[in-house]
Amino acid sequence: MPHEYVSSVPFRAGSEGYASFRIPAVVRAADGTLLAFAEGRVDSAKDSGAIDIVLKRSTDGGRSWGRLAAVARYGDSAGGSAGAGRRGRDSGDDPAEGTAGNPAPVVLDDGRVLLVFVTSAADATEERIRRGEVGAGQGRRVWVQFSEDHGLGWDAPREITGTAKHPDWRWYATTPGHALQLSSGRVLVPANHSTPPTLSGDDGTEGRYNGGHDLLSDDGGATWRIGYVDDNPDGRINVNETTAAELTDGTVYLNTRNDSEVPEHRADARSTDGGETLTAPFGPQPNLTAPVVEASVLQLRDPDVLLFSAPSRPDTRYRMSVRASTDGGVTWREVHTVDERRAAYSDLVRADQETVGLLYETGGDSAYETITFRRIPVTDLV
Repeated sequence: MPHEYVSSVPFRAGSEGYASFRIPAVVRAADGTLLAFAEGRVDSAKDSGAIDIVLKRSTDGGRSWGRLAAVARYGDSAGGSAGAGRRGRDSGDDPAEGTAGNPAPVVLDDGRVLLVFVTSAADATEERIRRGEVGAGQGRRVWVQFSEDHGLGWDAPREITGTAKHPDWRWYATTPGHALQLSSGRVLVPANHSTPPTLSGDDGTEGRYNGGHDLLSDDGGATWRIGYVDDNPDGRINVNETTAAELTDGTVYLNTRNDSEVPEHRADARSTDGGETLTAPFGPQPNLTAPVVEASVLQLRDPDVLLFSAPSRPDTRYRMSVRASTDGGVTWREVHTVDERRAAYSDLVRADQETVGLLYETGGDSAYETITFRRIPVTDLV
C-alpha cells in the first residue's frame, strides 16, 4: 500500500498582514508540538526592510496549523505570544521598522525553546553592510529569547552581540534553520559572516570575504562564545549559510552553501570537539548536486541515517529532494523527491517516530509563493 505524503501550508505570501514569508525553520517541542518559524516580510519579498520572525504551532504533526504569532521584531523588548499578530496593525503600537530574521530555534533538554536570531535597520541592506556603510548600531546584531511553554509565550529578547560577533565582521547571519543541542548538553548554532576587503579594488561584497563560524553555549543559552572560524578568501570555498547535525559517534557534521564560481555548490566540514575547532577547513562536496541555496541536515538515530534537503537541480532552484547518507556525509544518494516545482530554502525535523517533516519554500511560478510542510515516512528515507 503506498504511503500518504501529507502536505499543509502554514505560510502563504500575501496573507496575514505580510507580503511574503521566507527562511523556514522547524523544531519539535517537548510536548510534541511542531513549531514552524519564518520571516514575515511586511512590504515585499526583499531581504531587508520591515521583517518580523513569525511562528505557527501544530499539535497534530503538521497536518494543520494554529494562529500566526510575531515572536521577534526589530526594536522589541517585550517578548511575544501565540496570540500576537503583526505589531502595529491591530494593537495600535508604532514600532521602529527594521529586520528581525534568520530564526535558529532549538528545543533544550529542559523543555525550553531557545530562539537565536539577528536584527538590522530597515535600510541596512546586505550590500551596504558588506561595504562598511552601516554603523554598528544599525548593522547586524545577535539576540536570544526563550519560551517555557512550547512556543505559546516568549520572554523579552536579550542581546548577545558582544560575545557572538567579532568587531570587524560586517555581514552576519545565524544558520538559517534549526540549531542543535549536542549530547554533551552544549548548544551549537551555525552562523556566517563577512570580513573587510583586503585586495585593492574590492569593496567587501565579493564572495571571497564570506566566512563561517559557530556559536557555543554550555549553560543553556545564558552565556555565549564563538567556536570555530573558517575564513579562506581563496575564491574556491566561501562558507555561507550553514547547517549542522551531530552524528551518532558525537562528530558534528557541518554542511554549507558555497557561492564561488567552482562547480561544487556544497561544501562540508567536521568537528570532533563539539564545534570548538574543525578537523579541516570546509572542502567541496561533489556528491551533493544543488544550486546556490540554503539547505538542511538532520541525523536520525533510529535508523542511523543522515538526511540532507535542498533543490536537486544544479543550475536553478527547482525540484526539492531529500538525500541520505549512511557513512556520515561522505557519500549520498537521493531517496525522495518532495516536489518537482520551484523550491528554495528548507528545514528538516523528526516529526514523530515514523515521520520526518520538511518545511520548505515552493510554488508554481515562484519558489516563494508558500512555505509548505510535508510529512514523509521514515521508511521511505532509508
